Amino acid sequence: MNGSPLARTRRSWSPCPGSLCFLADTKLLEKSSLLVHFTEKLQAESFALQAPRSGRETNGSALEPGLGSPEALQTLKIKCQGQIAEMKGVSGELAYRIIELSKLLKAKECKLQEQKTRLASLSGRISELEAEHQQLKGRAEDLGSGNWARKAEYDALRERYRLRDGELRRAAEKEQELIESLVRKKVEAAEHQNKKNERVKQARLFRELKDAMKRTVSIDVESDELKPAEVKVPVREPEELEGCEKLWKRPFRSASATSMTLAQCVDVFKGLLDFRLKRGNSISSGSEVRYRSMPICLVTCLPSRVSDVQEAHFSEVNAVKFNPSSGVLATGGADSLIRLWSVAGGKLENLQTLEGANGSITSIEFDPSGCQILAAAYNNAAQLWHIGDCKSKETLTGHADKVTAAKFRSTRHQAVTGSRDRTVKEWDLCKGACCRTINVVSYCNDVVCGDNVIVSGHHDKKIRFWDSRGPRCTEVIPVEGKVTSLHISQDQMHLLSCSRDNTLKVIDLKMNNVRQVFRADGFKCGSDWTKAIFSPDKSYALVGSSDGSLYLWNMESGKLETILSGEHRASVNAVAWCFSGQCVVSVDQAKKVVLWK
Repeated sequence: MNGSPLARTRRSWSPCPGSLCFLADTKLLEKSSLLVHFTEKLQAESFALQAPRSGRETNGSALEPGLGSPEALQTLKIKCQGQIAEMKGVSGELAYRIIELSKLLKAKECKLQEQKTRLASLSGRISELEAEHQQLKGRAEDLGSGNWARKAEYDALRERYRLRDGELRRAAEKEQELIESLVRKKVEAAEHQNKKNERVKQARLFRELKDAMKRTVSIDVESDELKPAEVKVPVREPEELEGCEKLWKRPFRSASATSMTLAQCVDVFKGLLDFRLKRGNSISSGSEVRYRSMPICLVTCLPSRVSDVQEAHFSEVNAVKFNPSSGVLATGGADSLIRLWSVAGGKLENLQTLEGANGSITSIEFDPSGCQILAAAYNNAAQLWHIGDCKSKETLTGHADKVTAAKFRSTRHQAVTGSRDRTVKEWDLCKGACCRTINVVSYCNDVVCGDNVIVSGHHDKKIRFWDSRGPRCTEVIPVEGKVTSLHISQDQMHLLSCSRDNTLKVIDLKMNNVRQVFRADGFKCGSDWTKAIFSPDKSYALVGSSDGSLYLWNMESGKLETILSGEHRASVNAVAWCFSGQCVVSVDQAKKVVLWK
């Protein structure tokens, strides 16, 4: 039976629980058929045995000894009993199998019922999910339509912005044109008024000369009183020039004056008049004096070691500057204080603290006499101190944002400031008022001044040159990064710029082009106000890095000369080189001032 096709079919179906029931039923049917077959066979044999016997009994004939003997019947009976016992065993086995299969069937029916229940539950869940899917689909469609509407609104707003931007640009251009036209008209009006004043003065002078010619003047002749060898031209200090008019008013003491012609007298008086006119029209009025040239350093000593270290301020130090004599150092910090230090003997000794600033100090500048300090601050103003006065003498207000730089011009009473309000302003320090405002498209980080030019460095990566005698920009030099500082050499031939692309650039002020670019591995500009400087003899360029090191390049070779490190633990904001060339000072964001020798 095990090799029969039915058995093989049974084995092939055995893995499936449902097929087991089918196989068991099939086996039961087979055994039932076999039992019916054996029963019919036994009944046929029983009838066959009973029929001859009854016939022989009826005919009264005697049975043959072998057929009707008790042994044969006994054998047949035993055989039948064995078959019956076999059938009973098969029937019992089948009955047992039926019971087992009934239990299995009930279990399968229970499992089937559970699966039907679960299937019904899952069908319900599928229906719910389909309904939710439909809802989400509808919501997605609504959002899509909403997005299209928003997109249309955005496009419309963008188009409106483009139109408004064009209108704003045209309005700005028109405003600039109007400003230029107004400036031109003011210049023309000033020239017209000057010419008118000149004509009036000339007419008055002519009348005075005409009246003078009618008078008789007696002069004592003392020819030996003024000799050529005795003529001296003294170097006038600013206060001496205030009495200059008195010198012109003294009577002639030389006899040669009596021999002057009328034309010579007119020339003398015209010279006097021109001198007075120049003094009257000057921005700095009667006290305008150009400073004497500052001392020139012939040889610069390279710094190599730390001479002194001080914690100078209560917060980071932003600015540092030597006075022209190199004996006093000024530092300015975010604590709104300016401290003056003596550097005698290679040590920093605090001399004085200047107060009065209401914001972080961003720039410090000594005037060439060393008597005044001009500082820029974050309180939208620049402030002026006299050395010896602890309080600020004057505050220059007018900027609308932080003042980032403040520098003296070449005259005593003029200054220039740059601010984040996108303006550069010129100031008359006698009046404490702004005499000129230059509008720029980007806010200013630093300014420097030449004799006839103002240079400003800006956040838009451009360096701009302004004619100090006119309102226009004469040159624009683009650089690769935001400009953080500018420094002009003492001979006013070269300009050093530092920018956020981690480079220093040397600009030729005659050609207005970039002559050299300094960069180095490890150098990184630490802030928008990092300051770089020339050495006093213009042999080197020096700047501080964000890692606390000082980088020094050789101007002649263009190579990195040395790196000074080990003392600063924070970004170096500014450096200063004394005019004698003997020492360098650096300040950082960790309140520290370091003197290098």
